[in-house]
Amino acid sequence: MMAEAFERAARRPRVRDDLAAMTGYHSPQVSVEVRLNTNEAPTAPPEAFAKAVADAAVGLDWHRYPDRSATELRTVLGERFGFGPEQVFCANGSNEVLQTLLLTYAGPGRRTLTFEPTYALHRHLARVTGSEPVMVERSDDFRLDPTVATEAVAEHRPAITFLCSPNNPTGMVEPAETVEAVLAAVEAVGGLLVVDEAYGEFSSWSAVDLVAENRSMVVTKTFSKTWAMAGARLGYSFGPSWLVADLDTVVLPYHLDSLKQAAGVAALALVDEMEARVSHIVEERGRIAAELHRLGCEVWPSGANFVLFRPEPGADAGSGRSVWQQLVDRSILVRDTSSWERLDGCLRVTVGTSGENSRFLAALADILDNR
Repeated sequence: MMAEAFERAARRPRVRDDLAAMTGYHSPQVSVEVRLNTNEAPTAPPEAFAKAVADAAVGLDWHRYPDRSATELRTVLGERFGFGPEQVFCANGSNEVLQTLLLTYAGPGRRTLTFEPTYALHRHLARVTGSEPVMVERSDDFRLDPTVATEAVAEHRPAITFLCSPNNPTGMVEPAETVEAVLAAVEAVGGLLVVDEAYGEFSSWSAVDLVAENRSMVVTKTFSKTWAMAGARLGYSFGPSWLVADLDTVVLPYHLDSLKQAAGVAALALVDEMEARVSHIVEERGRIAAELHRLGCEVWPSGANFVLFRPEPGADAGSGRSVWQQLVDRSILVRDTSSWERLDGCLRVTVGTSGENSRFLAALADILDNR
């Protein structure tokens, strides 16, 4: 029996050589009372949303395939942002939008460019799709020097250049001048600029205004954060119609189910509720940042729904991990980024409810007072 088992194992297919040593993208979960580690919305959508989705579920033709083009959802999204449905692409979370962009314009023999530290899934998906990821470092304060960025584009000639704004995990927002400079450099080498705005609604400005039919640029967004729909896995993007047409030829048929499309339409009917939620999160973000400063932490400016901070300026990874564990011991979970490259000793906290934020701040103050 043992010999047969080894023989069967030997006949198994092997993972691609370029993926064999890779690990997946994960955010470990711990059972706690206050969960502030995955940048989710702190509260559920309003009851009107749940009722609208339930009513839609009753009326769906479940025995029929969904609208492959997600026509109604694309139309409503386009109307909100000033685009036609032919300039809107929807998928199962903004991560699938990113993956489809890579499958369409990158892949074997082509490069992607990221500015680190940034969202790890950009380079992870690049590798998964067979692209060669090129990483260029940001400055010491995590800002992106436009000259460094444009020179990197000219040197590496990437098929896709990623800008995450607000940036994850730092929360910092790229100025419009930087985005425009990088876009010009990208177009000069025949590439595509992807601006990831998963947290865009919490920011002071949006690159959506730069999207045009004659520009090689796309902006990706998600319902997970702003619309409190992380459980739905629904993302979208705005770009020129030729780009959307290219994506439609690559994405799997009927990839977006009928209920998910209905949920997106239902959410877009509740703009006032969404904007109130965003305003509350932005206000709480300011309170958290101010208190972290008062406690003597090193804090980075954030335009997102989270704040990156180093509990003890100059501390190493072990110190950050210690604070993280002490928070967990108090049933509070934040993201441990203390061992990430260039983020020694740092933690990232998602903006929660007012009560959750107060509990986090009180616990952190107690921990730091006793060190």
